[in-house]
Amino acid sequence: MRIISGTLKGRSIDVPRNFKGRPTTDFAREGLFNVLNNKVQWDGIKVLDLFAGTGAFSLECFSRGVSEIVAVDIQPLHVRFINDNFQRFGADDAHAFKADVFKWIPSANQQFDLIFADPPYDIPGLIKLPAIIMSTRLLKPNGLLVIEHGKRTNLSDQLGFQMEKSYSNVSFSFFGI
Repeated sequence: MRIISGTLKGRSIDVPRNFKGRPTTDFAREGLFNVLNNKVQWDGIKVLDLFAGTGAFSLECFSRGVSEIVAVDIQPLHVRFINDNFQRFGADDAHAFKADVFKWIPSANQQFDLIFADPPYDIPGLIKLPAIIMSTRLLKPNGLLVIEHGKRTNLSDQLGFQMEKSYSNVSFSFFGI
């Protein structure tokens, strides 16, 4: 995997072979960031990366000028990998935490301008994730929530839905308040 744009453009993220999960393809991530570049002013925002996996989304944000990033994943290997990459690339105000996202959300006491969630496509509760997040104060007013999901999942009837973009078998649903 590689970082697509920004100050770290072209740098690779070497994912260990024993990594569990399904990293977002470079093609889908590039499409997502093309949309986000028209919706987000990167400097000075605070980003939350849920089900962070490889941390590629977080690193793309850091490469574009975001300094404050929180990444959450339940896998200890993922959290170590993400924190190692934050340190490697000098992301001093970026931190990954090991937690069950569904248990972490209600206990979080911060607000974010951009929240990205990339849960396993078959995870129980995926369809309720937008409502869970939108029912908290995690998302700042005028903030943006993006949920990655498979093409067969329809989130368009969820509170705050704005649009969906698809790239091959990957879809991104956008929400706001």
